[in-house]
Amino acid sequence: MSAYMLYLMRHGAPAVTGRLLGRTDDPATEAGIAACVARADGLDVARIEASDLIRARACAEAIGSPRSLPVVVERRWRELDFGAWDGLCPAAIDPAELGAFYDDPDAAPPPGGERWSSLHDRVASALAAMPPAPTLVVTHGGAIRAALADLCGFDSRQIWAFDLPYAALVSLRVWPGLTRTVQIVGLAT
Repeated sequence: MSAYMLYLMRHGAPAVTGRLLGRTDDPATEAGIAACVARADGLDVARIEASDLIRARACAEAIGSPRSLPVVVERRWRELDFGAWDGLCPAAIDPAELGAFYDDPDAAPPPGGERWSSLHDRVASALAAMPPAPTLVVTHGGAIRAALADLCGFDSRQIWAFDLPYAALVSLRVWPGLTRTVQIVGLAT
């Protein structure tokens, strides 16, 4: 089967940045949405998927509307659930607990939050369900990292090496099949 392009975009900046938003459903700013629209300019896609959280969904809709492409809202593209840390600035979290999370997000999830393996599994499930067509997914930093782990085999420590600011775009060429092959062809930040 021939290759197709998969684009993973982080949503635009929310009004308040520097927090672990997770499931907090803060919207993207107008400037954040505009940054995503500008980043998507020139992408040749047949499909658009987005997290159900408004900060991702609104960006996807702003990209899809002028192209007459409906947005497939997919809950599996949600950000990691940060539990008790959701909405907090990292400085408000015990440094030892936060460090343990970054060292091993599966063994040390946020209190009441989601394990890395759960995020990875649901994103892998969303990827497996996706048809082999040029697709843009507007989602969150954690979900993009989980997708890169699934698609490229990065471990949970390697995925933190990627800087994924708001409106970042990772471009991948995917050869589907029993032994899926993936090539990272671009990272725009």
